[in-house]
Amino acid sequence: MKRILTIALFLSLLVSAAAAETISVYNWGDYIDVDTLSQFTAETGIDVIYEVYETNEDMYAKIANGGSSYDVIFPSDYMVERMAGEHLLHPINWENIPNAANIDERFMHESYDPEPTYSVPYTWGTMGILYNTTMVDEAPDSWQTLLDPEYAMDMLMLNSPRDTLGIALVMAGHSLNSTDPKDLEDAKQLLIEQKPLVLAYVVDEVKDKMIGGEAAVALVWSGDATFCMDESDELDYVVPKEGSNIFFDTMCIPANAKNVSGAEKFIDFMCRADIAAKNYEYVGYAIPNRAAIEVLGEEEYNASPVNNPPQEVLDKCEVFHYLGDDTKLYDQIWTEIISEF
Repeated sequence: MKRILTIALFLSLLVSAAAAETISVYNWGDYIDVDTLSQFTAETGIDVIYEVYETNEDMYAKIANGGSSYDVIFPSDYMVERMAGEHLLHPINWENIPNAANIDERFMHESYDPEPTYSVPYTWGTMGILYNTTMVDEAPDSWQTLLDPEYAMDMLMLNSPRDTLGIALVMAGHSLNSTDPKDLEDAKQLLIEQKPLVLAYVVDEVKDKMIGGEAAVALVWSGDATFCMDESDELDYVVPKEGSNIFFDTMCIPANAKNVSGAEKFIDFMCRADIAAKNYEYVGYAIPNRAAIEVLGEEEYNASPVNNPPQEVLDKCEVFHYLGDDTKLYDQIWTEIISEF
């Protein structure tokens, strides 16, 4: 009888485990305070299966190939545009995300999703140069710093084709959305010329390397710059005078999501003022959440020139757009650039 009861209890536990609700979340590395995941589970009873990726392209390939299913993803602007066009995203039911009311209206109608239909803003920022003030004689103000032989093997670049090629286009005097083969050849040659100066092409590793003084200058996203500057007084950040990229990272539900209801609950949770404030303090990227900024303290939040650049800087920045079939040209050029690195 005891054995029968033991088996019955074991089977009951198996059934309970199988019945537990889960969601699968796919996000950039170091892009959430992981404590919020356990908090979400504690409040909702929904377990979170959490995975990370390094680039939009990595995330897109995994979903577009159809072999993986996630309930929430965090694509950037141009990738939202691409995935929506390819019917890879599930429309947002705004009635199920009441905390979206915390998002500043000016972030809700960007060109990549003007209605909006598929995306909920999460963070935003710029690309620029993070530099070590003890290793750089004068504060850089131009992208030409990334071509200066003085920083040979003291320079880090982003291992991201769209970002790095985009900045190379700006360095060559072109739009970072250009698909003109001549413009892209200019960018390619510029990056080939730069290769002997580059210590490494990195993504998340840039933070530890710059904090550890392993390089003098690095191409970074502004949130990573904020994180590094909080860890080291020797680091500073600038958006070069030629202009740069202003980006928007979002929360979306893939078209093949298995738990849309759970995904909506998670996104709503992430839009809550206290949770958005907690994530800002961890990731360092500027946020579009007005209620969270009030929790953080508007004066303190707005004191950061990295996360709140002046309008004259933003006026020189462009948003990435999806380039259609020309994306293949970018990928081909990028392969040629780094193949011998």
